[in-house]
Amino acid sequence: MSTTTPPDAAQRRDTTPTGTDEPLYRLDCVTRSYRKGETTITPLSCVDLALHRGEFVTIQGPTGGGKSTLLQLLGALDRPSGGEIRFAGLALSGLADAKLTELRAQRMGFVFQSFNLLPTLSARENVDTALEPRGLPREERDRRVAEALARVGLADRADHRPQELSGGQQQRVAIARAIVGKPHVLLADEPTGNLDEDMRDEILSLLEELNREGLTIIAVTHDSAVARRAHRRLRLANGSVTELRD
Repeated sequence: MSTTTPPDAAQRRDTTPTGTDEPLYRLDCVTRSYRKGETTITPLSCVDLALHRGEFVTIQGPTGGGKSTLLQLLGALDRPSGGEIRFAGLALSGLADAKLTELRAQRMGFVFQSFNLLPTLSARENVDTALEPRGLPREERDRRVAEALARVGLADRADHRPQELSGGQQQRVAIARAIVGKPHVLLADEPTGNLDEDMRDEILSLLEELNREGLTIIAVTHDSAVARRAHRRLRLANGSVTELRD
């Protein structure tokens, strides 16, 4: 599949610290299939795709069409049945599971529809869980957590547990947890799916701000309001990815 890069996204790529025009992701004939009873399901069939640094990309398509499968592959949470995925020039198929775990922890952030916050921990402690595998000094972890919570507008809610926060605030904590490690990309699966319209707009504005600061965002969504904020809109159906045009 041939793709084009919007001029504004290209300008952002030029200002990123990597200083390279190499795509952040390159998929070469990526296929994912699995068995379900006597049937072979193929949500992705020889997909070619380039995703660039600094872009805000949405992936749409029918329910069960493979959107979450694609996001899992991009997040190195699953391996393709065929083809190759490169992330920042690294061929993911050549990396052992331990290296993929390290890659996810250091370069990728994840946000999900259900927030996935630990109910017994405060906002501060939930965000800190993302840094625990890093082996950073306590002072450095505290500084990063405080910065991340301030960035999402929750510095004054650091000691609140999830049940003491609104849905929008819980998703902000989840975003703070995703960005505290300073990832190259934020992978979001239905990030506004559990929010009302006002809270949805707050989260979308935050994602746009993070994207303007250089964070690449790739979001699976059924929400047309999310898709309208994106630079590129992709549709996944029948195993193929196409680019949606206005």
